[in-house]
Amino acid sequence: MIHTRSLTLRSLTRRTALAATAVTAALVLAACGNDSDSGSDSGSGSSSEAGASAGASTGASASESAGAHNDQDVAFAQGMIPHHQQALAMSEMAADQASSAKVKDLAARVEKAQDPEIKTMTGWLKAWGEDAPMESMPGMDHDMPGMGSDMPGMMDSKEMDELMKASGKDFDTMFLTMMVEHHKGAVEMATTEKEKGEYGPAKTLADDIVTAQNAEITEMNKLLGKG
Repeated sequence: MIHTRSLTLRSLTRRTALAATAVTAALVLAACGNDSDSGSDSGSGSSSEAGASAGASTGASASESAGAHNDQDVAFAQGMIPHHQQALAMSEMAADQASSAKVKDLAARVEKAQDPEIKTMTGWLKAWGEDAPMESMPGMDHDMPGMGSDMPGMMDSKEMDELMKASGKDFDTMFLTMMVEHHKGAVEMATTEKEKGEYGPAKTLADDIVTAQNAEITEMNKLLGKG
C-alpha cells in the first residue's frame, strides 16, 4: 500500500508539474502572439499604407505617361517626325555625294541623333492613340504627305531634287545651306513645344533639340565660312 501510494503521489506531482509547465508555455506563447499580432497589425498597416502610396504613385506615373499631354504635344510629335525624316534623307545623300569629310561626319551625327528621336516620338503618338506619320520609303522621302514647306525649315520637292543631283563641293555647300535652314525650323518648332507643351518627356526632347541643333547651326555656318 505504501508503495502504491508513493507511486500515486509521484504521478500526481508529475502531472501537476507538467500542467504548470503547459500553462506557463501557453501564457508565454499568448504573450508572444499578442506582441506579434500587435507588431503585425502595425506592420501590416504601414505596409498597406506604403502599398497604397506606391500604387497611387504608380497610377499617377501611368496616367502621366499616357494622358498628361495636350494638343501641342501631339502637333510637335506629328510635325517633328517628318521634319526629322527629311533631315535623314538629306544626310543619307551626304555619304555618297559630299566631298568634305566634315560634312559627312556632320551628316552621320544627324542620322545617329534623329533616328532614335523619330522612334521615341512615334511611340508617344501610339500610346496616346494618335496617328503617327508614315515612315519614309526609299527614294520618296521628300514626297511624303506632310513633308511640304508648311513646316518651318522644310525643303520642297524641287530643292530636294536639286540636292539629290548635286555632288562634290556643290553638294557640300547646298547641303550645309539647306540644313542650316532646316535646323532653324526644328529649333522654332521645339521652342514652341517648350513654351506650350504639357508632356514632360516631349518638352525635354524639345530642349535637347534646341541645344543640339543650335550648336550644329554654328558648326555649319563655320563650314560655310560665315562663322
